[in-house]
Amino acid sequence: MLMTIVSIYTLYVLISLYTSVMQIGYINIAKRKRAILLDADKFLTAGNYAVAKEKLSIVSTFVDYIVFIAWMGVGVSFLQENIFLQNDALQNIAIVMSFIIIGSVISLPFTYYEKFVLDAKFGFNKSSLGLWIKDTLISFTLTLILGSLVVWGIYLIMISFDLWWLWSFTFIFAVIVMINMLYPAFRAMFFDKLTPLQDEALDSEIKTLMQKTGFVSSGVFVSDASKRDARLNAYFGGFGKAKRVVLFDTLIEKLTTKELLAVLGHELGHFAHGDIYKNIALVGAMLFAMFGVFGNLPESLYLELGMSESPSLVMILLLLFMPVLGFIMMPIMGMVSRHNEYEADKMGSELGGPSGAVELANALQKLVTENKSFPLSHPLYIFFHYTHPPVIERLKALGVDIGEVESSLEGTWNKDI
Repeated sequence: MLMTIVSIYTLYVLISLYTSVMQIGYINIAKRKRAILLDADKFLTAGNYAVAKEKLSIVSTFVDYIVFIAWMGVGVSFLQENIFLQNDALQNIAIVMSFIIIGSVISLPFTYYEKFVLDAKFGFNKSSLGLWIKDTLISFTLTLILGSLVVWGIYLIMISFDLWWLWSFTFIFAVIVMINMLYPAFRAMFFDKLTPLQDEALDSEIKTLMQKTGFVSSGVFVSDASKRDARLNAYFGGFGKAKRVVLFDTLIEKLTTKELLAVLGHELGHFAHGDIYKNIALVGAMLFAMFGVFGNLPESLYLELGMSESPSLVMILLLLFMPVLGFIMMPIMGMVSRHNEYEADKMGSELGGPSGAVELANALQKLVTENKSFPLSHPLYIFFHYTHPPVIERLKALGVDIGEVESSLEGTWNKDI
């Protein structure tokens, strides 16, 4: 059984590496051909940025694989044997949280390199080292506190119910829903500073737009995201009356009022179609499958690992394999999400009136330019990684003539709005 699990993880790594290698080769060829959506210089820069990020992803995947083998070989047993507390609950929490914190520390060099080397080179990073350290310490503290509470909750469920995996799934699913509700408030409390939108005319137009879809919000806010990053973005967060509309200050700076309203119209399309609930349902299905599998592992696996079954061991195994199950589910979730994006684009263009489609198309092209998103990608990479349709396809659906694209180079790179 242990060899089967290692083989599955190895296959996941090989497929992931293969798609990354294909993506790099594809972009290296495409970036030297005729520029699409971007000026020639920006087209080449966006291609170089996409390749650099993918190379970093390959290194990260290799390291993750080595770390996985180390955990399965000696790491988990080391934690089990060397962390001993009188209270069984505290011991299980300490073991799982040690695993999580060690994983976070291992990923720190990659996070640092991406922000202060890669993003800085391509003009995205606006954060100081001090601010990054502060953000990292806050994230670690929140992970330690909230993670411990979640692990404790699962521990209590595991020792109390025979069908613990079903009740654990229900508990985690409830936690995810709560996180979605509280995300804007948490982000405002610890990271970004949110201030009410001061432009009264824009605020009025946004609220009129929201009324058309029955979207009730606690307000429209501006995030000072530019102090950390130069990318453009916006999001709707929360549920019920706690919902907030949050605009990055970079988005307000770069888009015209009509373009901004078209982008928000797109997001309101997601709300009107209940896409957030569909996405949560898909995540719930993935979690159900994960808990179903790891709640019924054969005893032979624990014998092969040389450890007795315990709540902490089961939770660590689940965390180790979460990327694999997520990778398996991603093509399904991606297809559903891409369909939802087309529908949201359609509604966004309708909400914008006669010029709505043009304004949304202009906004999408500006997002590609400002976020240095390379407008071509390998089809296999799209299949495994894209939650949004290729920008070129979205523009075509909006009636925009983007010119001819070589049949061997169709597809785009876009993970933003």
